[in-house]
Amino acid sequence: MKENLLRFTSRLALQAGAVLRQYQNRDFNISKKGPIDLVTEADLEVEKLVVSKILERFPDHSVLAEETGMQQLHLGNSKFVWIVDPLDGTTNFAHRYPFFCISIALEVDGELELGVVYDPMAMDLFSAQKHNGAHLNGKQISVSPETALSESLLSTGFPTDHQNILGNLRLFQDFMLASRAVRRNGSAALDLCYVAAGRLDGFWELSLHPWDVAAGALIVQEAGGTVSRFDGSLLQLRIPEIVASNEGIHDQMLHTIKNHLANP
Repeated sequence: MKENLLRFTSRLALQAGAVLRQYQNRDFNISKKGPIDLVTEADLEVEKLVVSKILERFPDHSVLAEETGMQQLHLGNSKFVWIVDPLDGTTNFAHRYPFFCISIALEVDGELELGVVYDPMAMDLFSAQKHNGAHLNGKQISVSPETALSESLLSTGFPTDHQNILGNLRLFQDFMLASRAVRRNGSAALDLCYVAAGRLDGFWELSLHPWDVAAGALIVQEAGGTVSRFDGSLLQLRIPEIVASNEGIHDQMLHTIKNHLANP
């Protein structure tokens, strides 16, 4: 059953990714759902596709998806909850900057069971199942062995409201001084997968939603990494903060955040 679920989810992500690739080769409509927060017709088409396929296959399951949002229009009382981001990195996508993805996760009784993230431009399919490791295009991956924050490559993202942007800019500065370098790529789901694959050593971000991190968080954990809240407690998908790392630098990242919060 678990293998069938992962196969179904992977095929669905590949199908959704093909739609995103097609959009990159033609004009498409872009609108705003906030001062700088974009949504494209691709977001809407892919979400409709993914949600319909899930409910067609599993009519008794629930779905929490980004464009449906926290209204939870598809969210019933099932112990199975699919968490979908049809296009993580919409601003990148709208500018044809090739760093975006489709992210699909399944939560069972409140626990992440599987996660799939697909980068349709690089054709990288990241996947994980609970207690079964993490994979990239079918090959097992693991986090980096780095143990020094000063030698680490980190990534972060910024929210779409200016007040929280300013707060994270100050933390960005602290991490810039404490690490080798920090990147701002524009897709939390892919950043998490890059930590899982050892391309990045750590990632942190504020103001995220469950669909931004659900699949990527499980992929990091199954690749041997650590995921937590800013205070080191267990990640809670509906609390908007995350720190993910290769485990070796996790305490150092938390210490940097603790110092920042004590001296904002």
